[in-house]
Amino acid sequence: MSSAIPTSSVNPVKGMRKNGKNWHDSKKPFRPTSGLTSYEKRLEARKRQEAVKEHERELREEKEAERKAQIQKIKDRRAAKEEKERYEKMAEKMHRKRVERLKRREKRNKLLHS
Repeated sequence: MSSAIPTSSVNPVKGMRKNGKNWHDSKKPFRPTSGLTSYEKRLEARKRQEAVKEHERELREEKEAERKAQIQKIKDRRAAKEEKERYEKMAEKMHRKRVERLKRREKRNKLLHS
C-alpha cells in the first residue's frame, strides 16, 4: 500500500518562468475559432434580443400614453374650473336664470361644434 498520488489530479510543473513571475498564469495559445457560435444560435439570440426590444418599446409607449392621459385630465380639469369661474363672474352681474339659460345654450353649441 504505497501512498502514491495519482498524476491526473496534480498539475504538472512546467519549470521556472524566465522573468521570474511565477505567480502569473501561463498564457494559452490564441484560438480565433474557439468562440464562434453557430448561425442558429446567433439567430436565436437575435430573436431574443428583438423580443426584449419590442417589450421595452411597448412599455415605453404605454408609459407615454398614461402620461398623455394624465396631461389631458389636468387640462380638462383646468378648463372646467375656468368655465365655472367665468359663470360665477357672470352670475354676479346677471340674474341666475339668465346665467343658466346661457349655460344650456353654450353647452348645446359646444356639442354641435365638437
